Amino acid sequence: MDNAHRSGCPINLTLEMLGDRWSLIIIRDLMFGNRRHYRELLNQSEEGIASNILADRLKRLVEAGLLTRSDDPSHKQKAIYSLTEPAIQLVPLLAQMGAWGRRHTPASEELSIRAQLLEEGGLPMWQAFMDELRTLHLGAPASGPSVLARLQAAYEETVARNKARSGKVGAGFPSGLA
Repeated sequence: MDNAHRSGCPINLTLEMLGDRWSLIIIRDLMFGNRRHYRELLNQSEEGIASNILADRLKRLVEAGLLTRSDDPSHKQKAIYSLTEPAIQLVPLLAQMGAWGRRHTPASEELSIRAQLLEEGGLPMWQAFMDELRTLHLGAPASGPSVLARLQAAYEETVARNKARSGKVGAGFPSGLA
């Protein structure tokens, strides 16, 4: 057994790779937000990750084989981060974490809608989403409708509906239809 690990237990080894506060959040943002550049990950983080932590975690995730880093042809100083196959295979884990979080934490409706759809869609939706991620990140041929677009549309609809409920009813939405 490798002495660099506490044990050979697969749960322990997974937690050693992904168990810090930020690694799964970064993978989530690449996966569900299609944020591929450092600045996007930094500036669009719901949780407000610090720049030094982001740089460190990106480096670790690349070293662990969960992300790749390539030069952005549109800008010399930019890099594009992509999920690798092992990271894409985290979709079921993230879907299950989202489902658990919806049931057992005070998660917001807006940030829970994607988890709800993934839970309701189950394995077929997870497979379709992983196929789409393979297209986006690994260059695989496209197959089927976009799960990412469906998840984003549901999020945007939920945000709009909640804005309408919070005092803006009548500003473009008939009462009861928002």
